[in-house]
Amino acid sequence: MTLAVGDKAPDFTIASASGETFTLSHLTKGKRRTVVLFFYPKDDTPGCTAEACGFRDLYEEFTGAGAEVVGISSDSEASHQRFAGKHKLRMTLLTDANGMVRRLYDVRPTLGIFPGRATFVIDRDGIVRHVFVSQLRAVTHVGQALAVVRSIGA
Repeated sequence: MTLAVGDKAPDFTIASASGETFTLSHLTKGKRRTVVLFFYPKDDTPGCTAEACGFRDLYEEFTGAGAEVVGISSDSEASHQRFAGKHKLRMTLLTDANGMVRRLYDVRPTLGIFPGRATFVIDRDGIVRHVFVSQLRAVTHVGQALAVVRSIGA
């Protein structure tokens, strides 16, 4: 079952699109930021592009409220770089090539074949404060996440 509100968010370290190492706890504990972690199926597909551009369009509102937005899929660093460049995405994009982080967060495939779509809001203490799972309502993830970030006073 997908993580629930109140669960401790599993820590992880993987590569970002820039080739740097990303560790979740460095944001929550180190920089004391709320993290909006969104799992999406694939770079540059219609639903994923709409979702990522939604986060892009509200990026300053998220960061102004004390949150960092992080997207994660199994796409390569090169694919993430193309995707981010093409759509002017400012959030961190992470490469989960072997699906390890997806498994840690129990983000299940849709119909057993499409990588799942889920968004987690993780507070400064590393606690999951919101979970939204919907393969088809990609843009809804953005508004819900921002509302939660604002409500917890990130």
